[in-house]
Amino acid sequence: MTRTHEFESARPLLFSIAYRILGSVADAEDAVQETWLRYAAAETEPDSAPAFLSTVVTRVAIDVLRSARVRRESYVGEWFPEPLLEDPYEDPERSAELADSVSMTALLLLERLSPLERAVFVLRDVFAFDFAEVAAAVGRSEAACRQLAVRARRHMGEGRPRFEADRRERQELAERFFDAIREGDVAALRELLAADVQAVGDGGGKTPVYGRGVAGADNVARLFGSMVPALFAIGGSFETRQVNGQPGAVFRDRDGKVVNALSLDIHGGRIQMIRSVVNPDKLRHVGPVADVRRVGRDTRRARRAAPADTAEDG
Repeated sequence: MTRTHEFESARPLLFSIAYRILGSVADAEDAVQETWLRYAAAETEPDSAPAFLSTVVTRVAIDVLRSARVRRESYVGEWFPEPLLEDPYEDPERSAELADSVSMTALLLLERLSPLERAVFVLRDVFAFDFAEVAAAVGRSEAACRQLAVRARRHMGEGRPRFEADRRERQELAERFFDAIREGDVAALRELLAADVQAVGDGGGKTPVYGRGVAGADNVARLFGSMVPALFAIGGSFETRQVNGQPGAVFRDRDGKVVNALSLDIHGGRIQMIRSVVNPDKLRHVGPVADVRRVGRDTRRARRAAPADTAEDG
């Protein structure tokens, strides 16, 4: 098998490793490309191409993450990972587990870890590398990697929700949520939301979002119950998608350009968190990006012109 074929066979795994370490589609793609360049330039043939490629992409991702952390410290507002609509790495027996590992919640928990802890956790706990492979990839001893793994699991475990919904329950509740926002049914929305639900946006200081967030079932229900019908009124639309392995949607303007990507955190039988990525720099891989300020102005006008909401009485 040629180097090109070896690399292309490994590409889905390489991207999936890099994305979980970095939380950025663009940075993960760059890390995979750098891995190819180093592989193509290697003077000797590695004993194992997959092991060599996994090691290179992990080390490149660790270096990128260390520099990215400096940028994230000065990031304006909430920082969320770039939305991932499709994970190219497929393992039918572990599909649910892999989807959960790429959720917004999991990736934000990974932000608590050092770059080495994050890489060790991803390789060992997500992709089931043995400790010898992990040690070779991160350049540490097996004993050190075991310690890093213990620390990483402790940090990840401390932040996980107490009650996880099964995937069918998540999907059914999400469908009801999207039906309700499509109809502007505030009362139906309120029934689906946790009392302390939060809606938070990542605009990166470049586009308007919900200020510091909107909290509480009543406030969030009213926000989405009026905002989405107003988007429809100006010709916008949305399509439900799996966003980072969780129920979500991509919203578009009248020209089909991307306004934002939204994901739902569901557990305990209610929607606990609604995260919206609006920063255009994080949406370019999804498609052409809308002028969100214009969309915002137009939807506000549509909301003011709309008749008084009567959905709560229905």
